[in-house]
Amino acid sequence: MPTAILTGQPVPGSSIEGDLRSLGFDVRLAADAADTEALLAAVPGQERVAVVDARFVGHRHALRLGLTDPRFPLAAIPGALTAQPAGRQALTRALARENSASGGPAHGGAPARAKSSVEDVDSLADRIVTALDDDGEDVHRPELGSLVAEVPADPQARNEARQALAAVDDEAVRLKSAVKARDGFFTTFFISPYSRYIARWCARRGLTPNQVTTASLLTALVAAGCAATGTRGGFIAAGVLLIASFVLDCTDGQLARYSLQYSTLGAWLDATFDRAKEYAYYAGLALGAARGGDDVWALALGAMVLQTCRHVVDFSFNEANHDATANTSPTAALSGRLDSVGWTVWVRRMIVLPIGERWAMIAVLTAATTPRITFYALLIGCAFAATYTTAGRVLRSVTRRAQRTDRAARALADLADNGPLAELLARVLPAKSRVPALPWALAGSVLLVLAAWFEGPGWSVVLCAAVYVLLSSEALVKPLKGALDWLVPPFFRAGEYLTVLILAAKTEVNGALPAAFGLVAAVAYHHYDTVYRIRGNAGAPPAWLVRAIGGQEGRTLLVAVLAALLTGTQFTVALTVLAVAVALVGLVESIRFWVSSGAPAVHDEGEPA
Repeated sequence: MPTAILTGQPVPGSSIEGDLRSLGFDVRLAADAADTEALLAAVPGQERVAVVDARFVGHRHALRLGLTDPRFPLAAIPGALTAQPAGRQALTRALARENSASGGPAHGGAPARAKSSVEDVDSLADRIVTALDDDGEDVHRPELGSLVAEVPADPQARNEARQALAAVDDEAVRLKSAVKARDGFFTTFFISPYSRYIARWCARRGLTPNQVTTASLLTALVAAGCAATGTRGGFIAAGVLLIASFVLDCTDGQLARYSLQYSTLGAWLDATFDRAKEYAYYAGLALGAARGGDDVWALALGAMVLQTCRHVVDFSFNEANHDATANTSPTAALSGRLDSVGWTVWVRRMIVLPIGERWAMIAVLTAATTPRITFYALLIGCAFAATYTTAGRVLRSVTRRAQRTDRAARALADLADNGPLAELLARVLPAKSRVPALPWALAGSVLLVLAAWFEGPGWSVVLCAAVYVLLSSEALVKPLKGALDWLVPPFFRAGEYLTVLILAAKTEVNGALPAAFGLVAAVAYHHYDTVYRIRGNAGAPPAWLVRAIGGQEGRTLLVAVLAALLTGTQFTVALTVLAVAVALVGLVESIRFWVSSGAPAVHDEGEPA
C-alpha cells in the first residue's frame, strides 16, 4: 500500500486525510521535516510515497493526478509530491538536504494556486520539489486546469480556496479529461459523448482497461465470425458488432485516463488488438464472400498491406523526427495555421480516414452492400489518405532543417527489420559503394515487385530477390539520418508484403491467397511489435528473434525460391507452414516480453489511422 506523509499542523474540518485514504494511501502524520525524514526512511523502498501539506485545499482529482499516475517516478502539484521506487533515492536525498539546511522543524505548507509562492508560505513539500529541480530531476507537474490545488496562507485565503473548490465539479472535469484532447470526427461526436460514461461505470465496478480491451477484441472476433457466414443477416450483425467493438475500444482508453490505470502491458494490448481486430474482420469478410461465390482474398490482403504500410509511414516519420533538432519547416507552419481555422481541423482529420471513420465506413458498407464493394471503398479511401499524409510528410522533411539523432537512426534501422543475410553482406561490402539508403531501398522493392507481377513464380524472380537482398544490405550500411530515410522501412514493408501477395495470386490455386494472408498477418504482427517496443522505450526485439525468422530480406528470398521450386499446391502448404512458424516464434517471444517487461508504465494514445 502506498504511504502519504501528512506534514504540519492539521486543520480542523480538513478533508485531506480522508481524501488520501480514499485514493488508497496509508496516511501517517509528521510534525516537521525531521519527522518526515524518519517516516520516509521507514517506508519500504518498493512502495510509492507521498509528502502532502496538512493545510492543502483542493479537489480529490487534483490529488489523484498528482499522486497516483504510474507513469512518472516523481510528480508534484502545489503542496504535494510523490515518488515511486525509481524516484525514492532522489526524494530521500533532497529531503535530507532540506532538513539539514533548515536547521530545525519545517512545518508543511504549499503556495496558493495563483498568488502565493514558496516565499509566501513555509512549504516543506514545495521546498523539496525545488531541491529536486536543482538536482536536475525530472518532476512531472500535471495540468490541473480549473481544478483547485493550493495551501492557503491565512483563514481568508482558505475561505476563498474553499469557495473556488465548491465552484468546480471535479467529477465533470474528470469525465472530460478521460476523452482524448485530439481525436477523429466520428469518435468525438458519435462515440465519446456516451462512452465516457461507460468508462465511469466500469471504473466503479472495478473493471480494468485490459479487461475492456479484451472484451473489445472478443466482440470484433464475433463480428468477423458473423461476416464469415456470408448471409445478409450475418453482414448486418457484423456491422453492428464492429461498431460495438469500437465503442469498447474507445472506452478502454477513457477508463485508463479516468482511473489513471496506465501500464506498458495495457498500451501494448490496446495497440496490438486494434490491428488484430481489423485484420481478422478482413478475413471474415473474405470468408463470407467466398461462401457466396466471390473470391476477394486478394482485396483483403491488399487492404491489410496498404493499412500496414500506412502505419509504418506514421511510425517511421515520428521516430525520425520526434527528437530532431531545428525541427521546423514552412509546411509545418502552414499546417499550424490551418489548424487555427475551425472547420479545416475536422476536414483534415477526416480525410486521413482514421480508425473511427474507417471502421464506421466498413461497418455500414458491410451491412448494406457486399464484401467486394466494402474492400474497393476501403482500398480507394486508404490509398487517398496514404497519398495525402505521405506527401505532406515528404514536403515537411525536404523543407525542414533538422539534425537527426543517433537514436532516430537506430530506431529506423530496427524498423527496417533486416536479417542475417543483409548483415553478412553489409560487413563485406566495400566502403566506397556505400551511398544514401533511400535509392537502394526504393530500387530493390520496385524491381522485385515488378518482376513478381510480370514474370510470376520463377527463377527470374529469385534472381531479383537476390538483388533485393543485396540492395537491402546497401540501404543500411550508413546511419539512416537523411531527410527522407524514414521512407526506408515502408519501402521494405511494401516490397516484402506485395511480393507474397503477387506470387500467391499468380499460382491461381485455391487456398494460396488465404495462406499468404496468414503469412503477411504473422509478419505484420512482428513489425507492429517492434514499433510498440520502440515507442514504449523498451528497445527493439532481440537480435536472435529477427535472425530466427529470417529478417525481411531473408523471408522475401525464401518465398521467391519456394514459389519457383514448388507446385501451386505445394507452395500453398509451404506458405501455411511458414506463417505458422513465424506466428509461433513471434507471439511466444512477444507475449513473454510484454508480460514480464520491467519497462515503465506508459499510455499510448493510439494511432489516428
